[in-house]
Amino acid sequence: MRQRQQGKLGKETWIALIFVLVSCLAILGFLFFHSGSPISDRDLELKAQLNAMNAAIELFAYEFDGYPPSDANDPTGRPYCGAMKLVEALMGQDLRGFHVRSAYRAKGLDPNNLTPLYPPEPDAANLKLRKGPFLPAEGSYARRLVDIYGKGNTGPFPEDTLVLCDTYGYRGAGGQRTGMPILYYRANPSGTAHDVVNPDNPQNIFNYKDNQALIALGVPGKPGETHPLADPKRFYLNTQNRKTSKSMPSWGNSFILISAGPDGLYGTADDICNFEWKYRKR
Repeated sequence: MRQRQQGKLGKETWIALIFVLVSCLAILGFLFFHSGSPISDRDLELKAQLNAMNAAIELFAYEFDGYPPSDANDPTGRPYCGAMKLVEALMGQDLRGFHVRSAYRAKGLDPNNLTPLYPPEPDAANLKLRKGPFLPAEGSYARRLVDIYGKGNTGPFPEDTLVLCDTYGYRGAGGQRTGMPILYYRANPSGTAHDVVNPDNPQNIFNYKDNQALIALGVPGKPGETHPLADPKRFYLNTQNRKTSKSMPSWGNSFILISAGPDGLYGTADDICNFEWKYRKR
């Protein structure tokens, strides 16, 4: 594991400074690329949030020599998708920091499936084994699924599972301001394809299944409505890098983040991502 040297400022201070810096750069960049187009304060806030998340993920990768996983299940086969693994990596399952012994298990147990790594009242020894949080709590928009989708509507996931939401707040099922979860996908470094025709190609660099169960929960407050991104082909079509002749993904050597945008639907023209989203229906 690579060790980062600590300066006079503590880790939390550096993280806060980086958060402010990337937020400012994100706003400037977003204004530059969207000059002449109407831009809402929420758009700017979300773009800043995504850039802060980019920086936090890179800090995590520097600390642990790799990006957090994003596969659909945990090592025991329980549903625990990319968006959920991301909040654990950046903030811990209890928002008090990532436990270095984590195996990304849905129940927060150690690799032996015995010891809770995120107990309700962690002691000093437990907290000493935490890293981060890599995102400040304020502005992270960490929300529990039950507050977004309501009781009995969280599918295969426990209702108290945390995700990081976007800034397009509405009155959620729990009564508090919330948005839609931000989807996280890690690139497979051994992958060689971005197959729009066959989404299940095992050589695909990104796996659409990483957040499919979360997308399948549907649209809060709108029973029966589905997200366009529920169609796997839509995922590969709209994450495609348009600057290459061969079908390849954007950010194929790292990770991508996808927000549902103002309309609350994944896979539509107003989605805002950490890459250049080029919306196409076909």
